[in-house]
Amino acid sequence: MSSGTEKIVSSILSDAKFKADSLSEEAENESKSILEEGEKIALMEKEKILEDGKKQSAMRYQQIISEAKMNSRRMELDSREEVIEESFKIAEEKLLKIASTESAEYKESIKNIITEAALEIGGGDLILHLKQEDVAKIEDSISEIENDVKGKKGNETNLEMGSNINTIGGAIVKTKNGDIEVNNTIEARMLRFKKSLRSDVARILFK
Repeated sequence: MSSGTEKIVSSILSDAKFKADSLSEEAENESKSILEEGEKIALMEKEKILEDGKKQSAMRYQQIISEAKMNSRRMELDSREEVIEESFKIAEEKLLKIASTESAEYKESIKNIITEAALEIGGGDLILHLKQEDVAKIEDSISEIENDVKGKKGNETNLEMGSNINTIGGAIVKTKNGDIEVNNTIEARMLRFKKSLRSDVARILFK
């Protein structure tokens, strides 16, 4: 090979090496840049995953706390309900004993219960239903009740004894035509009070 050809080849090889080195450096730089970018993305993704994990963990924590509170409230409701039921059971047993006696307290209670029902209706011609044992306890007070209702409502009032009812005590009073009825038996009054008490418990529990 002539010296001129060697110079050309040498020059070509030199240029080729230079380009190869340049391309290699560019590729290395590009590779490094891609790697760095990848590491940045990976770090961001890692932080995002960790952040999402924290959020999910926080959400789960709140869920557990909410469930625990709800379970606690349910237990509280069950406990209160048991107390209410037991209290009313005891009260019913005591009232049954009282209503089976000739006590002045019970006689006065029946009189007040009848008066209250008659006033609620507004007086007039009324039918009175009692258990058989209570009829004799209240007969002497009928005129007094009629006059009391008439004085407060300004309406002539007459109480007629109706059929006997099966009850612990108390009375049912209704108009003669049956359109209006007030159930003031002990069972009915206790049931109304129990419902009211349950509503109060529910309001306290779920406020």
